[in-house]
Amino acid sequence: MTDRIEVAATELRPLLEEFIMWARSNAPGSDPELVGPAALWHRLAFSQDLGTWKRADLRNLLLDRMPKVVEDPDAAADGMLPAVDAYLTFLSQTGRLAKGSDSLADLQAELDDVEDEFVELMEDLLDDDGAGDDEEEETGDLGDFEAFADELAELDTIRLRPDSELAAAARRSPLVAKARDLALWVGSGRRVGEDTLLTDAEVEEALAAVGLPRPETDGPVAEAVPQLWNIWNLAVDLEFLEPGEGNTVAVQDDTSEWPFDDDEDVLDAWMLGLHSVDYGDPELDDDDLTMALAGLTRGLLVRLLLAGGSRERDDLARELAEAAADLDELGGDAWEAAGDPLAPAIDWLTGYGMVEVEGTTVRLTPLGTEGVVHLVDDADIEVDARPAIESMSAHELLALSAELPEDEADAEFAAWMQLREPAKAAEELLDAAAEDESDALIRVQAASVVGTLGEAAVPAWQEALKQPSLRPYAATHLSQLGVEGAPEPTQDDTHWLILDMWTISAGLGRSEFVSSLRDIGPDMVNGLLEVIWKIPHAHVEELLDLISQVHPDKQIAKAARRALFKARSSA
Repeated sequence: MTDRIEVAATELRPLLEEFIMWARSNAPGSDPELVGPAALWHRLAFSQDLGTWKRADLRNLLLDRMPKVVEDPDAAADGMLPAVDAYLTFLSQTGRLAKGSDSLADLQAELDDVEDEFVELMEDLLDDDGAGDDEEEETGDLGDFEAFADELAELDTIRLRPDSELAAAARRSPLVAKARDLALWVGSGRRVGEDTLLTDAEVEEALAAVGLPRPETDGPVAEAVPQLWNIWNLAVDLEFLEPGEGNTVAVQDDTSEWPFDDDEDVLDAWMLGLHSVDYGDPELDDDDLTMALAGLTRGLLVRLLLAGGSRERDDLARELAEAAADLDELGGDAWEAAGDPLAPAIDWLTGYGMVEVEGTTVRLTPLGTEGVVHLVDDADIEVDARPAIESMSAHELLALSAELPEDEADAEFAAWMQLREPAKAAEELLDAAAEDESDALIRVQAASVVGTLGEAAVPAWQEALKQPSLRPYAATHLSQLGVEGAPEPTQDDTHWLILDMWTISAGLGRSEFVSSLRDIGPDMVNGLLEVIWKIPHAHVEELLDLISQVHPDKQIAKAARRALFKARSSA
């Protein structure tokens, strides 16, 4: 049976590799890794032809076979059916769904029919496995950030560099340039093989295109160039390469324009390839030894971050070697077999612009700090990372401060203000508040801070009178400052301010909102409901609807429904 599995897996590998590339653009929400087991057992148990799929076989595969062989029932319950759906769509769109197959529509209908039963079977497997959870905890690899969650949460504030600086560094990334050159060499429609993507002759051309040496090997060159395949995969990650028709891949139209002129475009592209850090993990001849060192590159990155950005190379090696031995019984053997496991990790990270080596010290670059913070965030782990004060825009400051405790927010504002003249600070803050009329919290924060600047803010307040969302604040503050010729706040201005306050309290939760309504009393609420529906505020209908649902006084709830009807009728 083992031989049959190996033969079938070998037959499937090129098709699955092409599917993975196809899925990046056509089914980004699916997990292509979940297709492998299903496609393999379909080939073994139901059809010698990889392209022949029948409804009955699909049902038997998912309900009879997969529960016996699936390794992660939780992941399968969430993602296997969407992944299989994507795979069948791929077969159909690329002409690989054989003539004797049921139609794609029928196969998708079968997926819908078996969904509830399949999920229930996976949940049963989870229940069966649950009994052993206390006995054996699943451990992550060397790059499991969860193990460092507490330490990451306790880090001092990490200051991130401005986008212009990061984009300039990303433009200098040698690996991105190699990925571009490889994609340009591939061209507009290069056919790839079923056993290996490229022939040996093509591999030699590709090596020359990216500036890599030809390896000394007695076997196929394609099997001795892991660095080339890592760059190939990076080109796919960066969307420089994409699947074409049939067994072809093609360069994206704008690839030749790298490095792009726009900083945002540069950073967007660089972030697409960020998960290529995994390509820095050592690759050994033995798959089990390779897996024992999985995640090493991420493990290196998180240790650099925790150390404030730099570590001695020998200390890193010693700590990671111990971690490998603790996580896997083969960890020590794998470390020894790799010779210098840190070398490929540091080489890849250096090429991607994330670390630099000075003597015996390995150091995160500003781009590397930005990248590892994103990786930590992707792992849903909290870390306090903020833009550098000198590069923080007014809108970034206001958005950040809304999430901070009051004393920390005050400190951020104070540091930001020190870098600007008061009049300029007022102008920037009010301009930021005017960007989104629906963002009441940003608006209130900006008005509150600018209100502390006194007469220096008068020109900014006068300009803000032109903005409907800021006029109530501008009129109020100019009146308080006694500015000659300033308009007096109107009743509508007052109502706008109330709607902003209600919007903020509603965002804090139902109990907070109801409490704010009780604070002003039922008579005043009733009086406001008579007139406030006329105000062209972005959230007026939403707030009236909320009052009608949550206010404990039935008469007020009824008045809110009447006001909501009037607001909608006049819109």
